[in-house]
Amino acid sequence: MVHENETLVKTPQWITACRAEDVAENGGVCVKLGDQQIAIFYFTRRNEWYATQNECPHKKQMALSRGMIGTRNNVPKVACPFHKKTFSLLTGECLNGDECNIKTYPVKVEDGIVYIGVDDPPEEQFS
Repeated sequence: MVHENETLVKTPQWITACRAEDVAENGGVCVKLGDQQIAIFYFTRRNEWYATQNECPHKKQMALSRGMIGTRNNVPKVACPFHKKTFSLLTGECLNGDECNIKTYPVKVEDGIVYIGVDDPPEEQFS
């Protein structure tokens, strides 16, 4: 039972997404989870991995995995390749001041395999 002042913390379920070698250095790749597309990024210069929704909310295009990654005030970000909207890879916040944030996912890499943490995994896994 959760009391009024307590927060229920959900532990993500780790789903195999791809091999680490499938993701370009300082670039991204798209994987499909059920009917969702998830962009996975390997920021080589920072030795960090990130995952977000692949859909850019600005024009509803599945394109973020092809975006350019970089930093803004030391915050890792991705820029949509079409309209240059930029999003924090940490929080999903739109860094252009617009109200069109994206969903982010926890990522871990073990033994050369990339895993994405999801709250409610669909029956159909990544493809």
